[in-house]
Amino acid sequence: MRNILLTGRPGIGKTTLILKVVKTLNVDARGFYTQEIRKGNARVGFEIVEIGSDHARRGVFAHTDFNKRYKVGRYGVNISILEDIGVKTIDKGIEEKKPIIIDEIGRMELYSKKFREMVILALNSSLPVLATITMSPLPFVQDIKQRKDVTILEITRDNKDKLLEEIITNFQALP
Repeated sequence: MRNILLTGRPGIGKTTLILKVVKTLNVDARGFYTQEIRKGNARVGFEIVEIGSDHARRGVFAHTDFNKRYKVGRYGVNISILEDIGVKTIDKGIEEKKPIIIDEIGRMELYSKKFREMVILALNSSLPVLATITMSPLPFVQDIKQRKDVTILEITRDNKDKLLEEIITNFQALP
């Protein structure tokens, strides 16, 4: 399995699983993950964080306070920060021939044409890709999920530990 896509309900632990894989393997990967921004008990946005740099760049990708052209639910989406951090670090990973981490291929990220193109480049490369992908039946998402070179793994409460072991075993077996 060279291209592994993790899917599951929101909040099930997709990002946590990806970060555990990277930490456990101690792999020099390139990419990004997203994390919630909370104000008290409420989620108010998402931050994008670079993987694979000593000085990881980060920026607010979506927020309830953003008045942006692109919106998903109550969040305004800052496409430029996705392209500046996410797209550039995936591109850097392809150039450096490093494993690629993408968290996530979802509705917010798909507003960016550059992001969609970079996802295809990463999946078409010979590099291992570990990504999270929405369960929503969006056309781009459906096309990605139907590729013969991807393996879709659905995370549930019951299989998190098993999937961690399976992904680690598969990444260790790659050349």
